[in-house]
Amino acid sequence: MARWRDGTGTLTITDRDGVTETHVPLRIAASFRHRTRGLLGRDGVDGALMITPCGSVHSFRMRFAIDVAYLDGRFNVLEIHTMRPGRLGLPRPRGRHVIEAEAGAMAAWGMRPGSQVRIVQHAVDG
Repeated sequence: MARWRDGTGTLTITDRDGVTETHVPLRIAASFRHRTRGLLGRDGVDGALMITPCGSVHSFRMRFAIDVAYLDGRFNVLEIHTMRPGRLGLPRPRGRHVIEAEAGAMAAWGMRPGSQVRIVQHAVDG
């Protein structure tokens, strides 16, 4: 099992035919401090944010609508929901990670329930 750290990475989504890959810049929030902050106070997100470990999210104090993908421990997409600001998501018992992006982004990337995604964390100096 990977030990995630706050930082950057790449989210890769492969289409159903296994032909086309979409690569998305990713911020990783693994510490309590970064998981708690998430996208709060931002006007948008370039790419996506992975919150790990995480089984539920909220959009209180958010400034924009977001797509939320719940992933299991093997990075299979369990569910995707669009959340307007001021909403509380239900806990997903099998959820281990959450990917957040601006509303509509995940459909444009071809991400859907049943997809398996790949996440590569970039090297962390230190």
